[in-house]
Formats: sequence, C-alpha cells, structure tokens
Amino acid sequence: MRAKSLPLVLFYGFVTLAAPFGGRAMAEDGNNQPGLSDVLNDLLKGVEGADKTSGPDRRVPFGRDEIQLSFAPLVKQTAPAVVNVYASQTAKMVSPFAGDPFFEQFFGPSQPRAQASLGSGVLVDPSGIVVTNFHVIQNADEVKVSMSDGREFTSKVLLKDQSVDLAVLKIDSDKPFPVIAIGDSDAIEVGDLVLAIGDPFGVGQTVTSGIVSALARSPVGISDSGFFIQTDAPINPGNSGGALLNMAGQVVGINTAIFSKSGGSVGIGFAIPSNMVKAFVEAAKAGREFFERPYIGASFESVTPQIAESLGMDAPRGALVSNVQDGGPAAKAGLKAGDVILTFNGARLEGVDALGYRLATAPIGSKAELDVLSKGKTGKVEIDLERAPAGENAPPVLLSGRSPFAGAKVAMLSPRLAQQLGVEGSTKGVVMTDVDPNSAAASFGFQPGDIIRDVNGQTIDSPQKLALLSQQNTRWWRFTVERDGQLLRQVLRY
Repeated sequence: MRAKSLPLVLFYGFVTLAAPFGGRAMAEDGNNQPGLSDVLNDLLKGVEGADKTSGPDRRVPFGRDEIQLSFAPLVKQTAPAVVNVYASQTAKMVSPFAGDPFFEQFFGPSQPRAQASLGSGVLVDPSGIVVTNFHVIQNADEVKVSMSDGREFTSKVLLKDQSVDLAVLKIDSDKPFPVIAIGDSDAIEVGDLVLAIGDPFGVGQTVTSGIVSALARSPVGISDSGFFIQTDAPINPGNSGGALLNMAGQVVGINTAIFSKSGGSVGIGFAIPSNMVKAFVEAAKAGREFFERPYIGASFESVTPQIAESLGMDAPRGALVSNVQDGGPAAKAGLKAGDVILTFNGARLEGVDALGYRLATAPIGSKAELDVLSKGKTGKVEIDLERAPAGENAPPVLLSGRSPFAGAKVAMLSPRLAQQLGVEGSTKGVVMTDVDPNSAAASFGFQPGDIIRDVNGQTIDSPQKLALLSQQNTRWWRFTVERDGQLLRQVLRY
C-alpha cells in the first residue's frame, strides 16, 4: 500500500517517495515475501554510526514502482513560468564603398541591420517580473518576452547589472502571470537532483535533469561575481536566463553559462544562486538605479598558503583585510589590516569571492556577525552594513577641446559611484562616467570606469582640473589611466 501525499525526491537519476512504505515490500513475483529492499532496510537500521542527518528524504529507491516515477508533475507545475526572451538591436553596417559616389549609385548607402539574441527567463512575480541574464539583453533596443502558451509581450528593463550578469524585466497583462517561487540556494547540497528549463538553440522549451555537481564555484570567467552553482544538467546556448529547479519546484539558480570547447553541453554548467537573484529582484522592485551592495569600508585579499602558515592557520581560507578606511563601518567595528574574516553570519568563507557574495545578498541597514582571526586569536565582531557614501553631488563635467578626452563625462569618484561603475579597489580620483560612442575619447578606447590619474605630468585631483588641461594647445599627450586595478601609461600624438 502506498503512502499518500508524499514529496518527491531524487537519487541517482530516479525519483523516490520520501517516506518508507508501510509494511514489507512486494517481491518481483508478486508474493508478499521479504525482498532485497527489506534486507537493505534491516542492514541500514543496524549500521552503527550511520548518518542520521540525511533524513528519510535521501535513500536508495526500493522497488520497480519507485523507479518508474516521473518528473512530469513538477514540469507541468513550473514550465508555464519559464519564458523566451528575444532581444533585438539595430546595428549600422559600414560598407567598404561608403562615401564613394560611383559605387553608391549601384549599391546604395549602407543600411542598418537588425541583430537579435535569444535567451530564456523566469517569471518570479504574478505582476510580470521576469529574471534573465544581462548578456541576453545587453545593448538591446527592444526586448520581447514570449510565453509557452504563445502570448508575446514587449518588456521594460527595470534593472540590469553586468557585474552579476542579471537583469529584471517587467511585462503587463490584465491577468496574473504564472510564477515560480525563489528558493533558498544555501539549502541545496552537492548531489541534490535538479531540473533545468529553457530554450536551447531556439528549438523550443526543453527540460533536462542532473545533479548539483559543486557549490561556490569561483572563478569561472562569467562575471565579477565568483559564486556559482555547478550542475551536469545539460545546458546549451539559449538556456541562459532559464530556471534551475529543486525538487520542491523552486528556483535555486538562474542558468548562465557552460564550460565547453565545442559550444555544446559537456556536463559542466553554471547557475547564479537564487539568493543573489532574490536580492537583485528586491532592488529592482524598490526602483534602484543600480544594484547596490552593503558598504563596510574595507578591502580584502586572498589568503595564500604562505599567509595561512604565517598566521598559524591550518588551511588557507577566509578573506584577509588589506585596508580599512577611516570612519567606515569596518574601522568602527575594530577590524584592522592583517585580520582574517573566517565566517559571515555563520557561513564559512572559503575565499574573498565568498565574502563578496555574502555581502551582496545581505540587506543594507542590517548587521552582520563575523568570526575574525586577529593576532592569533579568533573572536566575534558585529559590523553595520551601510549604504555606500555618495560623496559630492556635483554633476559630471563634459570634456571638450582638441584632446583625447573630448566627449567623455568625468566626476569625482565616491564609494557609491565606484559600485555603480563596477570600479574595484579605488574610491578616490576622477573617473569617466560616460563616453560618447562618436567622440575622440571613444576612438582612443576610453571606457566608463576609467580613472584618470595624471595628464602631461600633472596629477588629476578634480574634474575641473582635467577639463582645463583638456583645453591645452598641444599635439602630444602623456597620461596615466587606472583600469581594473592596473595603471596604463600612454603617450599619444593627436
């Protein structure tokens, strides 16, 4: 007799019932005789020191009925909330004969062409909130969302962030949309079975299954975030932005990328954890202009084996405090350079990327408890998670003149602006906030986030000083730019 209303779980690719059957299992010939499952159960009960933490939800499938169970009910429940995302961009094609009147009378002037990208998305709110990847809608002029029932909607981008490769879209309808609840990615374990739903290669909605292969994978070269779920559920181009589901039908990750030398799935896929997704969606709902992380006023480095040995640690882990800003939350909490943060709100930190992930998923205005190794002793420290300081409110300055910087907007760098531009490690200086694509600055390769340190031998300490130097009547320009933490020194004749 089968137990009723029991949750489904998986083991080795099969689905099993969460609780054991009442009574003894039937043998294959149908006689009510002790079978292999009964013998295994009796053996497992008698194993001394058996792991009691795994619970009844994780066990070997017993009997043919359990092996023949299906994922179909779970797919029917969740598939309507997984959508296709179509992003289109109009690109101007430059003809090699452009400007030549002889060839243009035959071939005509260059015509713009539409470029399109295809990905997936997940509805997470009945009002029409869709989560997808940033790289799916990057530089798009129009983003459309198509549902499995054939309905199509033009969407509005509420929030996007390249550093975490996430974007939130909004579609509207008179009726509520089907949704998938966002689960707790911290609750999954290596070996848990998962489903991936998306639209690989544009062939239509596709469901694949696999297990969680690893947690906290970093770095994988996908985005600045270094905390990914690895799965062997087949993921291919077009799956980006789709759902990675647990057996409760909750989103535990957003499928983002694969490791492949051929372009197809080889069983190594990566998903953004749902706790990061949840924090990003909340920021979009709050109307934030960009995804803000809590500010603690400190910078960190990895703990190398040599550093771990010198500090008396048994293994290299945690995040080493390399610098503490005066007056910031870290300084107020008593953190000092040389301290090692070992845990964040009880979560063990394997490295700097793990600390960055925990900070990004923690709410601004809350407090965090840290385990800190300082001068050979481990203690607990409570720290405030504040909003990054905005600095001065002066508007950006547009640079002009006959200089390599013409067409760029610059402003004084602040911790909040550094977050917005994705500038790591620096909180002071003059930074480019925007670059006109048709300007001299763009032609020389300048990008938003570039910090101008000096020009023609003079240190740049304000936007006004850089604007004045840009008006110089000279053809030779010597300057130093900081990009991605590296100093680039250039000499140009312009």
